[in-house]
Amino acid sequence: MNRKTNYAALAVGTVLAMLAALLTVALGFCATTASAATGAGAGYWHTSGSQILDSNGNPVRIAGINWYGFETPDEIAHGLWAQDYHAIIDDIKNLGYNTIRIPFSNQMVETPIVPQNIGFYNTGPINLDLKGLTSLQDLQKIVAYAGVDGLKIILDDHRSEAGESAENNGLWYTSTYSSQNWVADWVTLAKMFANDPTVIGFDLRNEPHTPSGDTYAVGATWGTGNTATDIRLAYESAGNAILAVDPSALIFCEGISEYPDSSSSTGYDSTWWGGDLQGVAQYPVMLSSSGHVVYSAHDYGPSLFQQTWFNSSTTSASLDSVWNQFWGYIPQQGIAPLWVGEFGTDNTASDVSSTVAGSQGQWFSSLVSYIKANNLSWTYWALNGEDAYALLDGSYDPTPVSAPKQSLLAGIQFPLPGAGNGTPSASVSVSSSGTGSGSPSPAPASATCTYSLTNTWAGGFQGQVVIADTGSSPINGWTLAWTYPGDQKIGNLWNGTYTQSGEAVTVSAASFDADIAAGSSVTVGFTGTYTSSDAAPTAFTLNGSACG
Repeated sequence: MNRKTNYAALAVGTVLAMLAALLTVALGFCATTASAATGAGAGYWHTSGSQILDSNGNPVRIAGINWYGFETPDEIAHGLWAQDYHAIIDDIKNLGYNTIRIPFSNQMVETPIVPQNIGFYNTGPINLDLKGLTSLQDLQKIVAYAGVDGLKIILDDHRSEAGESAENNGLWYTSTYSSQNWVADWVTLAKMFANDPTVIGFDLRNEPHTPSGDTYAVGATWGTGNTATDIRLAYESAGNAILAVDPSALIFCEGISEYPDSSSSTGYDSTWWGGDLQGVAQYPVMLSSSGHVVYSAHDYGPSLFQQTWFNSSTTSASLDSVWNQFWGYIPQQGIAPLWVGEFGTDNTASDVSSTVAGSQGQWFSSLVSYIKANNLSWTYWALNGEDAYALLDGSYDPTPVSAPKQSLLAGIQFPLPGAGNGTPSASVSVSSSGTGSGSPSPAPASATCTYSLTNTWAGGFQGQVVIADTGSSPINGWTLAWTYPGDQKIGNLWNGTYTQSGEAVTVSAASFDADIAAGSSVTVGFTGTYTSSDAAPTAFTLNGSACG
């Protein structure tokens, strides 16, 4: 949800301890190295037991970030008022995240607007290829570029009407957007992205819950068989409709907020919205084909709400027991994979890590350790600079606000091939000669460098150069150069770093695209300005050799 201060989960009366001696999955968390070595992450993903596997059967984990805005009345990912979307996506990749969870509303799907809260000039033109497009078209552009960067996307039905936070009634439908609308909107998106493995799946509904002040069974339930409230039945209906048009999709199913418990003084357990998956043990989501269901829980700390398990006696072990009870048992018993779809903290040092019992920092560092020990998937809330738990600042600059928080998250990342290493550095220094890692190799004779304009306007342009290796050997590191015959000046460039002296432009590879495999290509994009001429260059060099 967007504004976590509006979160009103009810406190649990007594948290029942699970088996104190539950074994921890001691995997050593070597998956980051394994992913790069085995090429994990290819194609569509599916499940087997507690694991998510890529199209080649390699184990993978979602280790990503939430980037919200499409679900709000703005109907556009936030931050585009300050930065170009290419730059923000590049930053997500360079910081080591492999997946973006993108919230949206049903209103956006059915009646998309042309968003107004978007900028087209910063130090130079930005987001020009989004100008005049609808929010759905903007979404497609963002997904497409995320795919170019090697990232994965999860689309999240955050609410029905465009607005802030989760839907107030706690259900998957409202009087304006019916349950039938909800399923139909999912089918629309599934068809839209059915042939795009960038979109690995769909988070069917954000934070089902019992509304504040109401009693259990007024909002979302699990396993009751009541078609008006049983979210499990709704998940099966929408999930099967999606699989009918997109048979490779993952179906993400969030929990509820309250579940019956005869031993509790209230008759039910209560936790965070979307955070109670106890019903899965007896009532799992059953789809038309296996290998698609991933359960998702949201979890937050005491700065959002003072749950009963946050007190002077709280320990990492007692927090583990809470998580085991509500959702941790699912992967531990091999029922299905578990994805912590939302969790976040403020940017002070004490809110990232603390030894104080019951504190925000104790909760956050303990949850990160729990995710690591149990090999869980996750997406941090949120990238957005305007959020209390922001990863970036209000200008969406590339360096995270809190280095300790980024460092802690980097320790549980799972970069896919070509992704960054979890640090803010977005480029690699490449010289024009020499040997060794990061040094350019001679360009194969059959390499081509193709320049084209993708957009123009009075005094400005957007262009690209496609570097294609059509030879039989890879290009290991590259430097591209050209000289404009006109008076163009580049103002913004992505997929590399550039210098310009007069009309001469030199572009060095970014860390994630330095190697170009035989038969593949890299696209360098840019925007710029001119005064009298924007004539296209006709000659290029790649690593000092002519590249036609």
